[in-house]
Amino acid sequence: MSTVKTNNILDASGGNTATINSMTPTADSLQGFRNRIINGDMRIDQRNAGAAVSNPGDSTVYLVDRWNQRENTAAQLSFQQVSDGPAGFVNSMKVTVTTADASIGASDYSVFRQFIEATNTADLGWGSASAKTITLSFWVKSSVTGTYGGRLANDAVNRIYVFTYTISAANTWEYKTITIAGDTSGTWLTDTSIGIRVDFCLTAGTDWSGSAGSWGSTNYFTVTGNTPLISTLNATWYVTGVQLEVGSVATPFERRPYGTELFLCQRYYWVYTSNNNYIGILQAYSTSEVYGVLVDIPVPMRATPSVSQSGSFAAYRADSGNAGLATTIGGLGTNGQNIQTNGWTGGSGLVAGHAAVFQGSTGAKLIASAEL
Repeated sequence: MSTVKTNNILDASGGNTATINSMTPTADSLQGFRNRIINGDMRIDQRNAGAAVSNPGDSTVYLVDRWNQRENTAAQLSFQQVSDGPAGFVNSMKVTVTTADASIGASDYSVFRQFIEATNTADLGWGSASAKTITLSFWVKSSVTGTYGGRLANDAVNRIYVFTYTISAANTWEYKTITIAGDTSGTWLTDTSIGIRVDFCLTAGTDWSGSAGSWGSTNYFTVTGNTPLISTLNATWYVTGVQLEVGSVATPFERRPYGTELFLCQRYYWVYTSNNNYIGILQAYSTSEVYGVLVDIPVPMRATPSVSQSGSFAAYRADSGNAGLATTIGGLGTNGQNIQTNGWTGGSGLVAGHAAVFQGSTGAKLIASAEL
């Protein structure tokens, strides 16, 4: 094995564009967290655990972590994390048309998307003369070949870039790369709001379709002539390995440790699942009310989350086994660092000032959400 020691590597013309294994190293491509997309390989699915999800109408549904879908069509689509991917990828998002719509109205649309937090895109300098170029790359396959598209947009959806790609062979994984010059106009946020909207369009009517390849202000989802996936019953579309990075060359997909990726997802959505165990630090306020902290949230969330529950929970006197059951929840909330109750009522037999414990039935969940 040979060793080469050098202070610099230049291309033949003397510049700094020499390539190594077909990649041109830059300060941006060598930095950590190259990929601004979170869960681009679709492996984290806290909400659904691989179960299929459908969208019943003009609404937003959350799928695998950080990804959501919105549509307004007469069709019905099913979305599911599946164990299918190109070499090196275990999972992908599978979309299946379960009810077809052969007549696409002008205002119809269906998009699969991720909103990137602006704190993770502020360095791109979009909206200024120093706006950086980015490259979007992904793996995709579909049973329906043709021209597909999508867009990047700002939070206000008044700066839009429509991109297009072609699926050439049915049911075959294909790798796509799209390089986009950064937008030098408009307002691009730099706080904890939406920095960049990344939309993959599955279908769009004429109201949402326009020309690709340049920045504009019209609210388009895709390119004119986008293949109408929803027109074909049982049609499928899969995607994985989605990466958005600085630079004009797509680099290999950034593979972060599972624990790191999970923590990134939990900034926006976190769920505690009970296994019929006792949790919480509670105190009885009266014979029927308890207050206190239920569970700590393991990561700082993007914003103060909304909290909810599913399944059965109850509070008990800590000094008397199951005596003093308080079963009606009231004031479930959070201070941003934990989930707490400000008064569970409806029980009896509690002793004011005594400790209490909190128990959930198997599979019961406490949920904190700070989605964009």
